[in-house]
Amino acid sequence: MAAPSAEAQTALARLSARYGQADPDAADVVVALGGDGLMLQTLHRFMKSNKPIYGMNRGSVGFLMNEFHEDGLKERLVAAELNIIHPLLMRARDARGLVHEYHAINEVSLFRQTYQAARLRILVDGTERMPDLVADGVLVATPAGSTAYNLSVQGPIIPIKAPLLALTPISPFRPRRWRGALLPDSARVTIEVLEADKRPVAAVADHDEVRAVMTVDIAMDRSIAMGMLFDRGHSLDERIVREQFGY
Repeated sequence: MAAPSAEAQTALARLSARYGQADPDAADVVVALGGDGLMLQTLHRFMKSNKPIYGMNRGSVGFLMNEFHEDGLKERLVAAELNIIHPLLMRARDARGLVHEYHAINEVSLFRQTYQAARLRILVDGTERMPDLVADGVLVATPAGSTAYNLSVQGPIIPIKAPLLALTPISPFRPRRWRGALLPDSARVTIEVLEADKRPVAAVADHDEVRAVMTVDIAMDRSIAMGMLFDRGHSLDERIVREQFGY
């Protein structure tokens, strides 16, 4: 698999000529060539296939990717370490009463749709924990997604093996000093939109958006286990630890 960029397409052509190519249904491993965006797309596409994904960076940041080398690909695949991650399942009910279900590997985010701040009520496992959050929005992030958008809004970095989720506000206005919470990954988070007619809110699971939501339920879906392959010494866990120390 490759991103549409010239760099990724060139890598695809050279690796295919050298190692061959397989139909996705018959493949043992999926090699993704591109950046983190392509890796997320590939994980979504093969989410229920039980096929491990090995990414090589032909994009920009490449946090979820291994370094690109043409030599020794098969040997690298055999020696790679497997990281198992589980996605979030978002169930969003919109203003028409329709329920939309999407999976998210990084995070589920709620955003204000207009110039007015959103007003949100937050429940965890059915217990009210935040009666009225006034903010641009709020997100729930997995450990794998904790270094993505969650980190950019000052959320905590979570080690990949930690059984936690990050609940992080986006530009909170009230309460001013609330910076979010760390929750067990067994938690079910329910977010209700207050004054939904006046202050509409959209919900986004990675890249799937639902507009004018009324309530959103978010929980980890352990029925789906996705495998990501990393070169030894460069596992996702190691990268997240390094990120906490700023390198």
